[in-house]
Amino acid sequence: MVYVFLADGFEIIEALAPVDMLTRAGIEVKTVGVTGELVASSCGVSVAADMIIDDFDFYDVEAIVLPGGMPGTLNLEANPTVQQTIDNAVNIGVPVCAICAAPSILGNKGLLENREATCFPGFEDKLTGAELSDKYVVTDGNFITARGAGVCIDFGLEIVKKLRGEEAAEQIRKSIQCNH
Repeated sequence: MVYVFLADGFEIIEALAPVDMLTRAGIEVKTVGVTGELVASSCGVSVAADMIIDDFDFYDVEAIVLPGGMPGTLNLEANPTVQQTIDNAVNIGVPVCAICAAPSILGNKGLLENREATCFPGFEDKLTGAELSDKYVVTDGNFITARGAGVCIDFGLEIVKKLRGEEAAEQIRKSIQCNH
């Protein structure tokens, strides 16, 4: 199961485009409401999460996704369960995927040290010790980082590629008429 964490102020497309790409690949996905069951996006559209964070259990995690947005990123970072989930994922080698401002959470934890990473322009100083990339989506080991809303489909497809292989990601890319 891939869990996408939603906190008030999240960037809606950065959360839901990966959910769509993963679902198309036949990967089970659940959204987790960090700030409640009904989570307000940065653009004011509310999304009903599949579960609230109090009901989250790490046992079946295949990957975790941290969408950006403000103050969504800060709300994710402030949550102890999100912090523990990141630590657990890293400890067992589960992919940790973050887009836009959310890679700053990983950088602030020192997890991007000596790793290639990217983020939304202006958050680079939060990627402590990272080798900053000018790519829009970067995979380094079990970390996938991306710049922002404009590359959220590529971000979602990169997660599919990590979990199900390049062929699966390319089939979806073609089926949705998305160029490289």
